Amino acid sequence: MAARATVSEPGVAPLFDHLRELRRRVGISLAAVLIGAFVAFAWCDQIIFALRAPLDGAKLYFSGVGDAFGIRMQLSLIGGVVLAMPIWLWQAWAFVRPALTPAERRAAGPWLPLALLLFALGAAVAWIVLPFAVGFLLSFGTSDLVPLIAADRYFGFVGSLVLIFGLAAEYPILLVFLAKVGVITSAKLGSMRRTALVVIVIASAVGTPGTDLVSPIVLALTLYGLYELSIVLIRAGGR
Repeated sequence: MAARATVSEPGVAPLFDHLRELRRRVGISLAAVLIGAFVAFAWCDQIIFALRAPLDGAKLYFSGVGDAFGIRMQLSLIGGVVLAMPIWLWQAWAFVRPALTPAERRAAGPWLPLALLLFALGAAVAWIVLPFAVGFLLSFGTSDLVPLIAADRYFGFVGSLVLIFGLAAEYPILLVFLAKVGVITSAKLGSMRRTALVVIVIASAVGTPGTDLVSPIVLALTLYGLYELSIVLIRAGGR
């Protein structure tokens, strides 16, 4: 019987190498979230105390036997994602860095700290908005409509608000990247201001977790301000 010939397909080995590298980077990122969650769990009492401050003394309730533990796990996971954000960004940078030229690496280098700054900015805006959003929603209570606030729903609302604001604030980096590869220009973005504003308003209304009017309005204003910042940055980069 003739020996079976082994044919090496070009590109297959590099593809598997990239997939192994991607799996390693994702594994490190997930491990960072897990470690961050342990840290957040250890500080859960302080986190709960801080997050319930906008309620102005109103009590939170849970109904299920395991709900209190589940709430702590929920807050720990959200805290782990927030604490691991620098690791996530660094692993993403480390994955794409070998494919860039030295000039592209120098140009992209400052965007890693900027991404952290934008996430922190979005989270800070959410924290500032939170008391107004909660106050707006609770203001509709009356003597016949007394709030009995479920702890899991409240903390889910707070955590979602912070993460949505933080992640949404990252989109200028995407716009700058698209400009770098020639998909868009500052002039094109400038001519699309009205369309962008409509999209931002709709996305803000759909993306915010509550039914208040404060958080979507503030998110829309923040995102539009970042849109204008993106135009300035892209123009400064010669695009």
